[in-house]
Amino acid sequence: MAAGTRIIPAKTAGFCFGVDRAVRTTYDLVAAGKAVATFGPLIHNPQVVDDLREKGVRTITSPQGARPGETVVIRAHGVPPCVIEELRQAGVDFVDATCPFVQKIHRLVHVPCDAVWIAGDAAHPEVQGIVGHAIAPATVFPDAETLEKLLSSGPDYSDKEIICVAQTTFSIEEWKNCKKNIKKVCTNAKIFDTICNATQDRQSEAETLARASDAMVVVGGRHSSNTAKLFAVCSAHCPTFLIEQPSELSAASFSGCSRIGVTAGASTPAGIIKEVLKTMSEIVETNSVELEQTADTAVAEEVKNAEPAKSIDEMDFSEALEESLKSMSTDQKVKGVVMGFSPTEIQVDIGRKHAGFVPLDEYSNDPTADPQKDLKIGDEINLIIMKTNDAEGTVMLSKKRYDAAQAWNDVMDAEADGAIFEGVVTDVIKGGVLVATKGIRVFVPASLATESRNQPLDDLLRTKVRLRIIEVNKQRKRAVGSIKAVLREERKEKADAFWAHAAVGQVYQGTVKSLTSYGAFVDIGGVDGMVHISELSWKRIEHPSEVLKVGDEVEVYIKALDDEKKKISLGYKKAEDNPWEILRRNYPEGSVVDAEIVGMTTFGAFARVIPGIDGLIHISQIANRRIEKPQDELSIGQTVKVKITGIDFDKKRVSLSIRALLDPALEIPSIEEEDAPAEEAPAVEEAPAVEEAPAVEEAPAVEEAPAVEEAPAEEAPAAEEAPAAEEAPAAEEAAE
Repeated sequence: MAAGTRIIPAKTAGFCFGVDRAVRTTYDLVAAGKAVATFGPLIHNPQVVDDLREKGVRTITSPQGARPGETVVIRAHGVPPCVIEELRQAGVDFVDATCPFVQKIHRLVHVPCDAVWIAGDAAHPEVQGIVGHAIAPATVFPDAETLEKLLSSGPDYSDKEIICVAQTTFSIEEWKNCKKNIKKVCTNAKIFDTICNATQDRQSEAETLARASDAMVVVGGRHSSNTAKLFAVCSAHCPTFLIEQPSELSAASFSGCSRIGVTAGASTPAGIIKEVLKTMSEIVETNSVELEQTADTAVAEEVKNAEPAKSIDEMDFSEALEESLKSMSTDQKVKGVVMGFSPTEIQVDIGRKHAGFVPLDEYSNDPTADPQKDLKIGDEINLIIMKTNDAEGTVMLSKKRYDAAQAWNDVMDAEADGAIFEGVVTDVIKGGVLVATKGIRVFVPASLATESRNQPLDDLLRTKVRLRIIEVNKQRKRAVGSIKAVLREERKEKADAFWAHAAVGQVYQGTVKSLTSYGAFVDIGGVDGMVHISELSWKRIEHPSEVLKVGDEVEVYIKALDDEKKKISLGYKKAEDNPWEILRRNYPEGSVVDAEIVGMTTFGAFARVIPGIDGLIHISQIANRRIEKPQDELSIGQTVKVKITGIDFDKKRVSLSIRALLDPALEIPSIEEEDAPAEEAPAVEEAPAVEEAPAVEEAPAVEEAPAVEEAPAEEAPAAEEAPAAEEAPAAEEAAE
């Protein structure tokens, strides 16, 4: 190795988020004293697998291989759903450490479609797991050339619904070629870029580093797909050596190399990378080697210009990573990719070695916000660094604080431009409410919180509102808003739109706003109309509350409009619900019904035919004999069977008869009828005229009924319907 040789480690070398999570989970279980087995080798790194084996961790290849009391760790590659089901049925305790990026692919292929195409290695456990989650037939292809043959020789896929995904560690360049081929043939294909961010960054950086280096060293397991892809990417630009451990460097030749790049697969521990760098430094004199960061890192110049410069012995790979993290100061803004969820935090990848997490209480100021509903794996979110823990390798981040910082700038601008904000009322306090909007809290005074002063503030709690910023205190970072201003503007806009198109007869869905003794006020979308009490029901009511209550959703129609006074009269009761229409439709003359006795008079009884309509049973129609008064045969509340003998829809009168349903053979003449002189028969014929007495709702007319009995003889034809006419012969016989 030439004097002054530079060794340049890649920024993103080593464990990716998913592998790191699986490895830490396994070591934590071992530290907790549990018996542990992994489903297949945990990662494609023999050193890690050997270390776990020494700690008692077994490797099993089927659910049946689990021993009683063992906890099985599902590796980051994931497994088919049948494996999970077998573990559950066997009662095996297991921890699913499947990489969130892989879980995302499982969800993508688990949908109905015509076929699933997977770019990757068919023998790789990750791909086998994806195939197991696919509902439709799955086809795996290793490269674009194989895919092209599949498309040309297979069935016609032009109009088929195809789901296309790639193994998370698939070659980026090869995937680009695959997508081109798919788009040429399949017009209905859904292509998802499922190569994980860590893989993309790792491959892109390795290619950049290889182009600028005289040689590359790729550290990782030979069975690792990720490592194999890195080796292929680097080999295209310079001599590349693939090693699993530092001792293999003795076979590598770096003669004449002034720049040597070092990268590592996603399954390579930092400790092995550190040993590789130390071994490389020992090959030449210590003071002839510099450690640089890649040209695209923010701290490259800081590392190169550090005084005094550290040798490879003084600065190992882990220290180099720590140097890169120095740029991650508190309050620094970063972008994170959602990798997973737990009951207490959101796991994110911020493109660094450290594992990022967002505590749930740092997600949003909105207490109703649910990150698992708002976000999905792979989403990118803006964050602020709160705390870096180098010992644990973690970075605590906050979305809430980022949103608040951005929102404060928007709030200051909104005071001038009148922008409207949306938020959630989080607290009701003395004098008003607090609204969480874009990560900040805005105070809204009680007088500006509701459109009406009578509305309780508690009704606003946990509701979404729109408000306008009316005052900002920049020094104290406090803002005052008005909900009422927005409500009034919205109501005016709706009112203008209503009056521009309103017409009598239009039907609306409205909400009952208030009730008075004379009617109900209904909001029909920005304007209020009144339903008079007489329009609420076909029967007489004392108060609108008998029919409606505040908050009811009702269907109303416009009865009348007053454009000048901006008054709207609404109708509520429907014509088809008119009891007289129901009677006309369902109860013609001659119908027999069960009626309830609801009133008594000297000349008969009133009975309820249907709700809203009472009919008169004349005293002569109550029994088949003469009675002195209706109370002799009937009582209030009694249900009797009656026949409808007459309906006058114009006068709203119904005549009923019990006698018409009785057996005429059982009719018993009274003594009075036997003694009555023949000349009195016409008076009997006049009796039916009483049937024209009004119904209950026209009760005052009932008092005039006796006058009807004195009707002149010319009204006698009305008596043709009355059974009383049949009594005339009997009277004549009596006279004889």
